Amino acid sequence: MKPERLNAFSDGVIAIIITIMVLELKIPHGAEISVLIPLIPVFLSYVLSFAYVAIYWNNHHHLMHASTHVSGVILWANMNLLFWLSLIPFATAWMGENNFARVPTALYGLALLMPAISFFFLQRAIIRHHGHGGILAHAIGRDFKGKISPILYAIGIVAALFEPWIAGILYVAVALMWVIPDRRIERAILGSQSAEGHSHGETR
Repeated sequence: MKPERLNAFSDGVIAIIITIMVLELKIPHGAEISVLIPLIPVFLSYVLSFAYVAIYWNNHHHLMHASTHVSGVILWANMNLLFWLSLIPFATAWMGENNFARVPTALYGLALLMPAISFFFLQRAIIRHHGHGGILAHAIGRDFKGKISPILYAIGIVAALFEPWIAGILYVAVALMWVIPDRRIERAILGSQSAEGHSHGETR
């Protein structure tokens, strides 16, 4: 199976997830600026979650470009990722509407941790399917960010039960770490295409 269909389905699910999140921004009653103040925690949680979903969409896009075809294992690994991503709107709304209280903030960290683990399994499934000499395996390398992120989420979950603001800092820090463009897969794909073009040129 070609990855295009899987990519299109995932794009649709992620678009729905973003739509559900934005619907939690309820229109306040009144025309004064003061009525927006209670919405600040909800808006901040939405911004953070939007950034995370956008990061996953971007990285998922790169994964599919590094794949020439997908297997049944990859399909289920992808569905597992989408399942955990679909829970982010609930965790986002609960945390925002409760002003970043301890338990909701801890649950939000869990909602970030599980997609991170699922994304790791999806990467491994693609690498196993295409071989350790494939584009993705070459591009990922040691994958420092992919390994450190779940650790920071786990620390944030524990911290949220005592000082939610510490957890918030960790969640934002991980997002900022991933927002910085990571061009490993792009470079690997371009390098592979360049090598193939060079090889075809030599055989002519």
